[in-house]
Amino acid sequence: MTEPDRPWYRQVDGQQWRAFFATFLGWLLDGFDFTITTFILIDIQNSFTVDSALAGALGTVTLLFRLVGGLGAGMMADRWGRKLPLMLSILWFSLFAFLSGFSTSYAMLFAFRALFGIGMGGEWAAGMPLALEHWPTRLRGLASGLLQGGWYWGYILSALTFSYVYPMFSSVPDPFSDSPNSTLGWRVMFWTGVLPALLVLWIRTGVHESPVWLERQRHLKEMGRNALEDRVSVVRLLQPDLIWVTIQSSLLISAFMFSYYSISFWYPTFLRGLELDPLRYVVAFNTGAIIGIALWGRASEGVLGRRGAVTLAALCGVVSVPLFLTTSSTVLLLVGAALMGATGGGIWGMAPAYLTERFPTAVRGVGPGLSYHVGAAVGSATPFVLGQLQDGGMTTGSAMMSCIAVSGLLVALVIWLGPETRGVHFDSRDSE
Repeated sequence: MTEPDRPWYRQVDGQQWRAFFATFLGWLLDGFDFTITTFILIDIQNSFTVDSALAGALGTVTLLFRLVGGLGAGMMADRWGRKLPLMLSILWFSLFAFLSGFSTSYAMLFAFRALFGIGMGGEWAAGMPLALEHWPTRLRGLASGLLQGGWYWGYILSALTFSYVYPMFSSVPDPFSDSPNSTLGWRVMFWTGVLPALLVLWIRTGVHESPVWLERQRHLKEMGRNALEDRVSVVRLLQPDLIWVTIQSSLLISAFMFSYYSISFWYPTFLRGLELDPLRYVVAFNTGAIIGIALWGRASEGVLGRRGAVTLAALCGVVSVPLFLTTSSTVLLLVGAALMGATGGGIWGMAPAYLTERFPTAVRGVGPGLSYHVGAAVGSATPFVLGQLQDGGMTTGSAMMSCIAVSGLLVALVIWLGPETRGVHFDSRDSE
């Protein structure tokens, strides 16, 4: 039986799966630690007496500082391999997620979430090339979707934690706050964020370095060079052959981030405003996204390509807005949540593959890392903007609806500013 005739999961060997799960679990736990905040914005407002715009700014500063982590870890990944910065990033964001729970002022919490964002950015920049450089070219779109789905699994995990752990502490007085409205519940949510640190032990012993990166090191050695000599790898992104790649990739992820945080950041608050338990709706959204991004990622290997799959998913997300936000039926709200996840969330299935395919091996850490997190930095304004729209008189649902529609159209436009990348082969010498 030839490779294409075998079931796809049997075309992936043990080491390829381990590289996959190292990145997948890191991204899942990264998503868990970040989305915890979306469930406790009301508690944070009560504890520190801040308005919606300032509460939303916690998401903004976290996303903004992802750029620092993405750039730093990306450069490390190109010089010293993909594994080391992946492990350091997981340890970093676990530490500052934990410390967030000890904040005694809004300024302290703001600083801890900014520092958390550095580790959050580093995990993606190092992890995605590690996994995708291991996997077969013909399955990269599927791997891309499955990997990015880790974020949505993390969102589900944080929803479950909020539903089952938070109530156990929501009536316990907060020993770190003078506010009578503050309880221990939101702090415990942050304290659970230290758990991802345990993943590092397994990565250290069970995962091999990227074979493409190792082959490049052998090639450089043969030429009498080494990766440590590429001290200004980020400058390589600004050279004529890569500058448009960097710009277009950054614009694309900016649109992606604008779309995602329009959909997700204020969503639990929107549901709590309707006096609905966020759990089942968040689970429906993220289950839809997990399925959708895998299917769209797989579809991008066929006639649609990366660009066609992104465009179709984004436009379907825009069409899904009425069911997602405006219906009065709880059943239809559930259907809308699942549909929005599968479409508006589904665009992310192509992101890791598309970005890693746009950049050569020598800068496959820093290139996608910079582009992804420049996009995150630009998109970081979304939670704050949505908060401002609400402070200006719009309902949470109306603010979300307006931003989702605009961002979905931007995604569908910007993806066509770059070439189709389906089927690109990773070559250790492709930057020579």
